[in-house]
Amino acid sequence: MSKTCAKCGKIIEEIVDDPVADKYPACAACWKEWTTYAVMVMNEMRLDMSLPEHRKVLRKYERAFFGLEKGIGEIEKKPDNPESHHGHHH
Repeated sequence: MSKTCAKCGKIIEEIVDDPVADKYPACAACWKEWTTYAVMVMNEMRLDMSLPEHRKVLRKYERAFFGLEKGIGEIEKKPDNPESHHGHHH
């Protein structure tokens, strides 16, 4: 009854102590990666976790991170510097 990680496809050896990670399912390494990424998303989009609609936004990114939701904005593709492609001025 072993699960494989929704993100990396490896068999999950160690159980992550988070029911959310279990539902994807996510391995410990990818879950850690997501939690780091989540902080970035929250900072970037100035999300406030006390607001339900902000939590919903983060949930969407979380689903996309684990491949359950397609087509979310730019931050997805190049977290490093989203400004790079706005180089040309008129």
